Amino acid sequence: MKFTPILFALPLAVAFSACATTATPAAAPMAGTKLMAADGSARGTASVTEAADGLHVLVKAQGLTPGIHAVHVHMTGACTAPDFTSAGGHWNPTGRQHGMDNPAGKHMGDMPNMTVGTDGTGAIEYVIADGTISSGAMPLLDADGAAVVIHAKADDNVSDPAGNAGGRVACGVLKAS
Repeated sequence: MKFTPILFALPLAVAFSACATTATPAAAPMAGTKLMAADGSARGTASVTEAADGLHVLVKAQGLTPGIHAVHVHMTGACTAPDFTSAGGHWNPTGRQHGMDNPAGKHMGDMPNMTVGTDGTGAIEYVIADGTISSGAMPLLDADGAAVVIHAKADDNVSDPAGNAGGRVACGVLKAS
């Protein structure tokens, strides 16, 4: 019996083509930003990744005053210096009151406070339950976008509308990535 390379190669080609057509899962929707102070100096980064349980937010800060700082997701994608009020209020598509501890709250953009060490750095990770980047009825990145803001002081987690968190010391406009 004569060996024919074509007969041997055909089953291998079929097997490899089956592997090549196996679908790979799509990457999770993400958004990110560089956080800046009013003078344009770097103050860290923020990233948001969509998952089945909501939006996973990671903020890594630098160059801040040591102590406790409020961190929020704000409803408008604008960071105009010097006060960053262009970012609007906290992201609140559900129309609730402010505060992680408010029985009538909380805004979707409310997050726990971040502790900044003596070296000026801090980080916080938080999941915004049921949030989405750009799909659904209440996407984070709607027509006017969204921003991440770090405040000068801690959020008291109950006062409406903003938790007495003081001025806005860093801001970054979230962009889909």
